[in-house]
Amino acid sequence: MGTPDFATLQLEAIQKSPHKIVGVVTVEDKPAGRGRKLQASSVKLAAQKFDLPIFQPSNLKDPSFIENLKKLQADVFVVVAFRMLPKVVWEIPPKGTFNLHASLLPQYRGAAPIHWAILNGETKTGVTTFLIDQHIDTGKILLQKEISIGKSQTTGELHDDLAKIGQEIILETLNGLALNTLIAKDQTAEGELKTAPKLYKETGFLNFDVPGEVIFNQIRGLNPYPSAHTIFQLDGVKKNFKIHKATFIKGEKRRKIKELFIENELLCLQLADGILEITELQMEGKTRILAKEFVRGYQNTFFSL
Repeated sequence: MGTPDFATLQLEAIQKSPHKIVGVVTVEDKPAGRGRKLQASSVKLAAQKFDLPIFQPSNLKDPSFIENLKKLQADVFVVVAFRMLPKVVWEIPPKGTFNLHASLLPQYRGAAPIHWAILNGETKTGVTTFLIDQHIDTGKILLQKEISIGKSQTTGELHDDLAKIGQEIILETLNGLALNTLIAKDQTAEGELKTAPKLYKETGFLNFDVPGEVIFNQIRGLNPYPSAHTIFQLDGVKKNFKIHKATFIKGEKRRKIKELFIENELLCLQLADGILEITELQMEGKTRILAKEFVRGYQNTFFSL
């Protein structure tokens, strides 16, 4: 059961393993793009490629859907980036229903664990498989794998790394459940519990009054989606910008605080505790480009906040 690319990679790993997938559950096709044509989820496209039975229920409690799930006679349900399941669904398989979550639970329960790990400047994260219960991301843990987060790593890059180790832990969990060698353990918290709520456009608005590290983490934590954004003035005209990539030089002072300037073909911003060098950006109505390309196109322009 899953929807996005992250779940598709896990589906592919199981498909290549000795375990047999007897059905795939995903969201209904949704209109997308300018033409608003119906678009299938990444998981559905993969399931079609493998000629697997596909279920796209609008209501997870629908009696006919429940009956179809029971007819599959699956030993276990695997959930990756899907909707919250009702008890009538997750209690069906004899070996339980487990979820793959992209954090070291109980830290970062919620919809966007990869984003929030980087937004909060974490140096490590990981993946967890756990048995689903009636609450969100609170079930007993089966397995965990830890991974380091690079100092300049983006959410997109970390997503790909976690997807790879996710494939490993999914198969280890399935093997363990098949052999009855796994012992489910209660989640235990050490220190403050951090959550991973859904992201909104407001999450990406840059506040240049906060420490540079916070801004830097916001930019990489929201790359590639939904992107950090701000407003710059070009010769006094306000323009919306997405800031896709930047570097932060702590302690460096070259200009007045909040002065926007060009140096070494980069768009730079003097912060209170260092300099933010913008290396990749996107002006409203334009395509995403390197800062040096943007600067060349606006050589005689006065930039300001």
